[in-house]
Amino acid sequence: MRALSRLIAIAALLPLLGPRDAFADSFTDPAGSRAVGLVHGFWSLVTDVSSRAGDDLQTPHPPPQAIPAGAKDEPPVSLDDLSRPTAIEARLREALRRRDGGVRVTVTGGAARMGDFSIGSNETVPGHLLVVQGTADVYGKLLGNLVTVDGDVVLHPGGVVSGDILTLGGEVRDEGGEIGGEVRTFRTSSVLDTPLPAQAAPAPTALETVFRRMAGVVGVFLTLGALGFGLVMFGRPNLEVVSDTVSHSFGRAFTTGLLGQLLLLPTFGMLVVGLILSVVGIVLLPFAVVVYVLLVVVGAVGGYLAVAHAMGETYTRRRLALGAMIGSPNSYRYLLGGLGALAAFWMAWSIFGWVPVAGELIRGAALLVTWLLATAGFGAALLSRAGIRENFAGRLLPPEALTDEYLWATPQFGVTAAKRPGSRTPTRGL
Repeated sequence: MRALSRLIAIAALLPLLGPRDAFADSFTDPAGSRAVGLVHGFWSLVTDVSSRAGDDLQTPHPPPQAIPAGAKDEPPVSLDDLSRPTAIEARLREALRRRDGGVRVTVTGGAARMGDFSIGSNETVPGHLLVVQGTADVYGKLLGNLVTVDGDVVLHPGGVVSGDILTLGGEVRDEGGEIGGEVRTFRTSSVLDTPLPAQAAPAPTALETVFRRMAGVVGVFLTLGALGFGLVMFGRPNLEVVSDTVSHSFGRAFTTGLLGQLLLLPTFGMLVVGLILSVVGIVLLPFAVVVYVLLVVVGAVGGYLAVAHAMGETYTRRRLALGAMIGSPNSYRYLLGGLGALAAFWMAWSIFGWVPVAGELIRGAALLVTWLLATAGFGAALLSRAGIRENFAGRLLPPEALTDEYLWATPQFGVTAAKRPGSRTPTRGL
């Protein structure tokens, strides 16, 4: 309490210890003009910022591009003398009139740009510069005058403008640069009666679209392959159990995965509410949310990789049963084969996706197949407890029909069925 009273006393004495002029002004100015001016300036600053934010949302800048030169019969615009801003504004208003949907202007001894323009820290631009409806960021050197229309000028540390600066409908923000001449700023301008429309980027060609989509598909499945190799290296037994669950209980795995997707949000809500209602749970809430999200992601990605493993294993063992010579079947080969088969759907879409009707059909088929297999993998991960429960449920066939002896040799080729050494025999489900 004593410390608090001392702080209050010091705060009360601070005005008395200030400059005498300020203290005297507070008595000689009973209307409080200084306070009113301060509040008025702050309010104007707030309204200016809000208006500029609204203008940025409503009128986006056009893409950066060079303004073509005007016709030969049109007089050029001279930016040598910026001491008469009104004359420059009137000349630019006449020169920037739209002609056939565009603008053309010729700057004497300089260049004209539309949209945002930046001068790099290692660049030196000779001559004058006109920037229309964009921000001029100066990091390097401009050897001339700078004029912006409906745009700001930002002088970054190290930026140099050797001449004058004139902004028509903008402001100048000096963040540590150097200006050799004078600065003139007009917050509002009538150079452009209507803002120039933001031009959309040119649509990519069919070949560019194909290569872009192919690169995306390759990147996604390379990432899945890297995750799958890590899973095989550090969690192979769990991956094999989930893969067997997909192979032998696909229907139950899909049903479980579908129910799991429907119950994700309700379960998350019950978890959050239950933790909030307890004192200790409020502290553990952030960690519980992160763990829940990670478990869902691991279950979905791991289940999808298990589906790829199951597809590759089934294909490889059927090839072996038909007498094909395949060297050292292992989980890495199974995973690569399954991911290749899954990527084939999306690769077909990336190649033929530009076709009007066929592309949408292929995309819909790829989405449907991916969702079906991902749902089944997620359900298999739930059934087998992420591979911890070896006696997975849902297998309706006897275990003898699911071993490697059943797929290793078939009587139609005259090969006697025999037990293959080193095979993995699943156990009966509960």
